[in-house]
Amino acid sequence: MPRSSILVSFGLIWSITAGATLLQVANGLLQILLPLRMEQEGIAISGIGFVAAAYGLGFATGCVLAPILVRHVGHIRAFASLAAIAAVVALGFTQVTSLIGWIGLRALSGIALAGLFTVIDGWVSARATMGNRGRIVSLYMICTKIALMLSPLAIGLGSIGGDGLFLLIAALMCLSLIPVSATISEEPRAPTSVRLIVPLLFRIAPSAVVGAFAVGLMNSTVIAIAPVYGVRVGLTASEAALLFLALQGGSLLLQWPLGWLSDFVDRRKVIAGVSAATALVCGGILWATAQQDTTLLVLAFGLWGGMALCVYAVCVAHACDLVEPEQIVPTISSLLVCWAIGGMIGPIPATMLMGWIGPEGLFYYCAAIATALAIFVTIRILRQERDPNMGGFVNLLATSTATAEMAPRDGQDASRADETDIESSPERLLGHVAPTPNPNRDG
Repeated sequence: MPRSSILVSFGLIWSITAGATLLQVANGLLQILLPLRMEQEGIAISGIGFVAAAYGLGFATGCVLAPILVRHVGHIRAFASLAAIAAVVALGFTQVTSLIGWIGLRALSGIALAGLFTVIDGWVSARATMGNRGRIVSLYMICTKIALMLSPLAIGLGSIGGDGLFLLIAALMCLSLIPVSATISEEPRAPTSVRLIVPLLFRIAPSAVVGAFAVGLMNSTVIAIAPVYGVRVGLTASEAALLFLALQGGSLLLQWPLGWLSDFVDRRKVIAGVSAATALVCGGILWATAQQDTTLLVLAFGLWGGMALCVYAVCVAHACDLVEPEQIVPTISSLLVCWAIGGMIGPIPATMLMGWIGPEGLFYYCAAIATALAIFVTIRILRQERDPNMGGFVNLLATSTATAEMAPRDGQDASRADETDIESSPERLLGHVAPTPNPNRDG
């Protein structure tokens, strides 16, 4: 794609992307710092699991409530209000002394962050058209993914037991306000109400619904507990933070190849295959842990992230293949809620298992979930064959219901609008344009 075209696309979203990048650095650092701080303060692993589950509950609640707030006050005021709340909550973590306090603050941070991502994703979607959607979404995803991936490096800037890192997180959240509140571009239109169609979607695309729920059970748990796992197997706090970096780095590297593959075969085969591979990599992580080799462990975590963290986007693409175009927005919203429910439940049994058999229990749990998902989807494939998709993957993250607006509704129009640019644009890095879904195919 010509450089001028990249600059034009980025010019449409630079302010919200700058705010999102700062926010993701803060969010990534918070995800690492919280479990390490609780571990240092002697909170039981099951208690850490309940705090992680509280975030899932808050996030699911925020996904439903955020569109209501945005409709009432607009995107900029909603972002400013929620960023202020998130910053105050980050400061609140420096004063909390009880498990109930940790749970309450983490739930509140989940609500605030879900609302912030709703504003960000809705804004990016509003700036995207059929002609530039791939470029816009790709630039946004690249910036935020890199920010999330590099955030663990900030853990060395302060003490886990001190307040400095929480102050840094609060400062970054406040700084994210500047590019958003100072923008002179017009605000996007208010989001519509969240309409959920989970029962209907389960009948149409059960592999996608079960996949999104299983991913929530597994991925949210590992992201929340990985730093504690690292410390408990003998890593320093800084080394444990590298596990988070490896997870996000693996996801960034493998998301496009797996999405590209799913464009040319039955997506359920990719879901089943990647799930089975995730279960095998769980065994690799346990082996690397037994070898007490930090390098091997970081590489294994990177491979795990490249597999497990990529399943959700393929589940979304699979579901969108099967529903009518007007159902794509509620479809993606419904899958996000399934993911959030999984994220709310998953940390509790996983951390209980860790308490019973040691830190290795985390990946015995993940291996069981991944194996069950692979078996379920394989059974669905055997019951109903599908033709290859021939395009349609779009890399959507589980951040807010507004990501539904990023998915093209009419693949044929999108292809015509961008057919002269498809070979050279960054959308080849993170996704392709979705085709018109076929409601007659059973998932």
